Amino acid sequence: MSYCARHRALSFFNFSLTKKLFLSLFFLFCAFSYSNAQEETLSTKNKKAIQNYYEGQKFYDGRMNSDAEQAFLKAIKEDGNFVEAHMMLGYVYSDEGKVEDAIKQIQTALELNPNFVPTGYFTLARLEILTMKYADALKNLQTFKTFPADYKRVKWLTDLDISSCIFSIDAMQHPVPFNPKNMGAAINSEFDEYEPAITADGETFLFTRRLVDPNGTEGYNEDFFVSKKSNGEWTKAYNLGRPLNTRLNEGAPTLSADGNVLIFTGCDRPGAYGSCDLYYSLKNGDSWTQARTLGPPIDTRNWETQPSLSSDGKTLYFIRGIETSDGIKGQDIYMTQLSDSGYWNTPVKLSDTINTPGKEESVFIAADNQTLYFCSDGHPGLGGLDIFVSRKLPNGRWGIPKNLGYPINTSGDETGIMVDPNGQLAYFASDRAGGLGGLDFYEFPLYDSARPQPVTYMKGKVFDAVTKKPLVASFNLIDLSNGQQIMQSTSGDDGTFMVCLPLNKNYALNVSRKGYLFYSENFSLQNVANTVVQPYLMNVPLQPIDTGASIVLKNIFFETNKFDLKPESQIELNKLVAFLNNNPTVQIEVSGHTDNVGTPQSNIILSKNRAKSVYDYLVAHSIAPQRLTYKGYGQTRPIASNDNEEGRAKNRRTEMKIIAK
Repeated sequence: MSYCARHRALSFFNFSLTKKLFLSLFFLFCAFSYSNAQEETLSTKNKKAIQNYYEGQKFYDGRMNSDAEQAFLKAIKEDGNFVEAHMMLGYVYSDEGKVEDAIKQIQTALELNPNFVPTGYFTLARLEILTMKYADALKNLQTFKTFPADYKRVKWLTDLDISSCIFSIDAMQHPVPFNPKNMGAAINSEFDEYEPAITADGETFLFTRRLVDPNGTEGYNEDFFVSKKSNGEWTKAYNLGRPLNTRLNEGAPTLSADGNVLIFTGCDRPGAYGSCDLYYSLKNGDSWTQARTLGPPIDTRNWETQPSLSSDGKTLYFIRGIETSDGIKGQDIYMTQLSDSGYWNTPVKLSDTINTPGKEESVFIAADNQTLYFCSDGHPGLGGLDIFVSRKLPNGRWGIPKNLGYPINTSGDETGIMVDPNGQLAYFASDRAGGLGGLDFYEFPLYDSARPQPVTYMKGKVFDAVTKKPLVASFNLIDLSNGQQIMQSTSGDDGTFMVCLPLNKNYALNVSRKGYLFYSENFSLQNVANTVVQPYLMNVPLQPIDTGASIVLKNIFFETNKFDLKPESQIELNKLVAFLNNNPTVQIEVSGHTDNVGTPQSNIILSKNRAKSVYDYLVAHSIAPQRLTYKGYGQTRPIASNDNEEGRAKNRRTEMKIIAK
């Protein structure tokens, strides 16, 4: 994308410019209405002062700020009490980034005539917010409210700024922990680095780097780079290369939990639906496929950018702005969900609990899928774009956003943050002093109350149990408490997979592929919220459908010493019904097994009754009885030691074996 397009899409990269432009637009409004209203009643009778003042106005209207400054200074030299000249000089200084000088000039104008330009109090307050003089700004805003005619024109902004000043005074008196650390030369360089994405295991860090491109029309090129973690350290970042990286610019990425799907922003591309659209690419071994637009209903003739994909891959958050001839309007957070048919639904705008009449951007959904981080200038904050966090409520709505506080937020525009999947570390880009060059990445421990719920993950490889060949297989993660599927994914071409496991739930995992027995596992993560849980590293061997092949049905549950099926067993039982319906010639034996607690005879009876409970369920769900048999083996076929509880738990199991195909 072009330089202008990049700043339309990623508007936080020139922090001072963003502020300056906003203030300039307001100053121009004030100056225009002010100069017209006062044209015949200027506060001076000095002809030379008036002549210099009008020359300064012409220069200012022509964006010739240096000449305007000199003209207004000459006017003030002729008459130091010339209110209008002080006010206009304040506007010029603000445009040039000389905020303290601007404050001094506007203060002088208001001291000379407190009632002359009511909007001057609002302008002065906004400049004081920029310099974090919140008490002074609050006083001037309250004065501005005493002028109802002018106040009504900017009522929402005035009320917001008053709330922001009150919040900021308290926030600076109660700073939050914040100790950012530069991520070092493995990731940062003399160029700008920004917009990170990370995989669920926290071991792949992908980001945008702005490179010098002498042959490019804009003199630079933005590409994706990636770094891998090895022995706890980030390796030297490398360019992802073609076909993903192109002569066009790639930015604002988000990764799927397993790192195999990349969604990003592209602007001004051939065949685009709008100025900026969302594109996707799939990992293919060590390379990536050519990027394609997500298309309608996500991409429109408007402006879509800054995507964030949930860890279950089912929800996509992004920023949409309505593009008009005057620029981007209505910049809000939208979300879309993946339908059962595999297509994205029509995006919906998040409620006004999150979105405001101001600007929202830099949305990031944490790995727990319950915690949303974003930037906004429409909620009370320290000035400009602040970072906020909102948590999903039990009713599915988003809670009232919380400002992350000072000094994470300042009076400048913050770039947003990305939080590590374990919820401990946050990452952001900054051009603060002491970096390696331009924007660098920094990391810092996120204080407790701002953290998402930690998650863990399972990763490994799916392969043919006989040939050891890697397999592409489907994954389903189901909440055992309610039977709801919370994740659906597939392993890569090399058989590798990564599945996020939010804490404080019990899960059933099923892995399946046509021509193979399905594989089941369960993860009990109840009552471990707010703790760091070690990841599950495992391989998944899939048994080809063949006589004698067997699997353990790990998600079939019974009460102790009973054979009544627990309700949560229904998920696995329905999976078994589906398998038999999809393979109508297969005949199976259902077998029950116990540990060595109790008498051998009682264990035979218990295991047989448990196997029969499964048999009865299958028959009740229209599986022909002649395809089924059941048997109880008691404690005679252990698969682990009975000398400890872990081994005994493995021995208490239900198996399914193919006896004919």
